[in-house]
Amino acid sequence: MTHVAVLMGGWSAERDVSLASGEACAAALERCGYKVSRVDVSRDVASVLQNLHPDVCFNALHGRFGEDGTMQGLLEILGIPYTHSGVMASAVAMDKPVAKKLFADVGLKVANGRIMTRQQILAGEEYPAPLVIKPLNEGSSVGVTILLENENRALKDIPWSFGNEVLVETYIPGREIQVAVMGDQALGAVEIRPLGRFYDYEAKYTEGKAEHLMPAPLEKAQYDAVLEMALKAHEVLGCRGVSRSDFRLFDTPEGDGEFYILETNTQPGMTELSLVPEIAQHEGISFEDLVRWIVEDASCDR
Repeated sequence: MTHVAVLMGGWSAERDVSLASGEACAAALERCGYKVSRVDVSRDVASVLQNLHPDVCFNALHGRFGEDGTMQGLLEILGIPYTHSGVMASAVAMDKPVAKKLFADVGLKVANGRIMTRQQILAGEEYPAPLVIKPLNEGSSVGVTILLENENRALKDIPWSFGNEVLVETYIPGREIQVAVMGDQALGAVEIRPLGRFYDYEAKYTEGKAEHLMPAPLEKAQYDAVLEMALKAHEVLGCRGVSRSDFRLFDTPEGDGEFYILETNTQPGMTELSLVPEIAQHEGISFEDLVRWIVEDASCDR
């Protein structure tokens, strides 16, 4: 019987989401007949895994230390096959400015933006609204703030707690389209219509805060095009396993009708409200079959 250690929790800002993803995957793997050990990751994870001797690690961690190449590097050292992307792809995808450069190099549209320091912002340096402020290396919309035109506040008025540098980008209005990739195939696209201001952390993980339209109501040419873009993003980053790429369709009256890629998530959420399982389900892949495939796809980079 294959022994799978499900890594979850950790100490990033996305700990609670990771615990929910990990428990859902652990339960599904048990239903599939695997021996499962649940590991709430702390800084002694190397010794914990050496004592458990798992055949595979299912990496259900989200955010820094679990999704940015750190845990992947440790598992490479321990020689334990693990799910999702490897060290380099994980690190590059998590570094938003670097990922944007790679996307642009293969012809994917990205929002204009620049890295700004806390000192520059506090000194009164501005960036034209509408704009989005993002941490350089967080996920799940943690720390993302939107500043629209004609708001009665400036860039320096926005509180910040994610390091000295931030990514400031031009805000792209339009429709939120997210695409799941599984191996070498783009599975499908879903449109998200948040009931609040935007698809933030609360909307992602609170039932009833966003409407999911699956499949995304796009013209066939648009639907096929965004799937191709997601697969291109998956490939240029060097991802393996499952990924999810997030796009904005800039089809407002002043928009150009084109897709802009926001980011690629190398370890997408696997909760009841998560998008990859929803897209897979629409394509006839049950949650159990999805996690089984992810485990069977596990490997080390070297």
